[in-house]
Amino acid sequence: MPLLPAEEVDGWEDADVTAESTAESTEETPKRRRRGRWLRLFALAVALLVLSGAGVGWWLYERLDGNIKTDTRTANELRKYAAERPVALVRDAQNILLIGSDNRGGKGNGKYGKDTGTQRSDTTILLHLQAGGKSATAVSIPRDLMVDIPSCTRADGKRGKARFAQFNWAFEFGGPACTIRTVEKLTGIRVDHHMIVDFSGFKKMVDAVGGVEVCLKDPIADDEAHLRLPEGRQVLRGEQALGYVRARYSIGDGSDTERIGRQQEFLGALVKKLQSNGVLLNPTRLYPVLDAATSSLTTDPGLSSLKDLYDLVRGVRHIPRDKIRFLTIPRQPYTYDRNRDELVQPDADRLFRQLRLDHPVSVAKTVTHASGDDPKSGKSTPYEGTTAAHDMCR
Repeated sequence: MPLLPAEEVDGWEDADVTAESTAESTEETPKRRRRGRWLRLFALAVALLVLSGAGVGWWLYERLDGNIKTDTRTANELRKYAAERPVALVRDAQNILLIGSDNRGGKGNGKYGKDTGTQRSDTTILLHLQAGGKSATAVSIPRDLMVDIPSCTRADGKRGKARFAQFNWAFEFGGPACTIRTVEKLTGIRVDHHMIVDFSGFKKMVDAVGGVEVCLKDPIADDEAHLRLPEGRQVLRGEQALGYVRARYSIGDGSDTERIGRQQEFLGALVKKLQSNGVLLNPTRLYPVLDAATSSLTTDPGLSSLKDLYDLVRGVRHIPRDKIRFLTIPRQPYTYDRNRDELVQPDADRLFRQLRLDHPVSVAKTVTHASGDDPKSGKSTPYEGTTAAHDMCR
């Protein structure tokens, strides 16, 4: 109650102030109401944008996630041979088999070769991801490499006989399960996951990043690849890019080995483009890349969701370009048929051992010294290959 006397003493002055304040507030009420109404409308608009953005984001996620095809058949087939498969020796290191399929899907892609009704693989890459995301090594396996192919279940459900034949027969007659078992038998390396990428997906990926720059020393005129290019620096997009990495007989010495080298350089340039801020930090360019990649993928159940792929990419996205290496299994012309390949030993076994033990692998554009490890320096002899840091136009 002690405040009561003070209020009484100052009552008249307070009354005057109150009257003036009331008059002012009466005049400002319409303005305040309008301002409050605009604030509420603005807050509502922001809320709607956030909600709609979340809805669009979820729709895009669902669409991309739904693009990926899951290969459960291969997983089921591999379970039958669990006892004979190699054991992974290093925790957190991963080996992913990338298979480039010429599946034409009945969409007029027959111009890339005769459609036999079965899928074939001209490109197979064993991608080794070192534990801790330190490096990535992509090892190409020549299609004409002579290997032991185990007895595999064919597409019609019948079993094929084990045979000694060129490597790409494994995929044509036994699919990815037979290819994985052949690779594991050849290398002693456990394949953790596999991805199959078709023709159309490769073209879309290249288009989505705005093309890939190449430099040609000589013009190309390849009727089988439907490719005609002038010499010099140029940017290749979908159709031309596919023809370029598949062309063989009209470029260089016409060997599959040279074509593999060209594929590796092109993939390195594609990786460099994907790692650039112009793609990864630009949603309008990133979404087409993701859409192209996911719509062309068939994977094992362990990589069949967008989250699985994101976790995989997140673990390797900070690998320096000079630590992303491309090489081919050491090979030479097969003794009994110069049109086929055979392994160069002990180089090949040394490479397989390094990958099994998750040891670093070095590459060089040209290898001129003797093969083997140097026990004094602790360094291994580099294999002939390239890195994603290599500039095709230098």
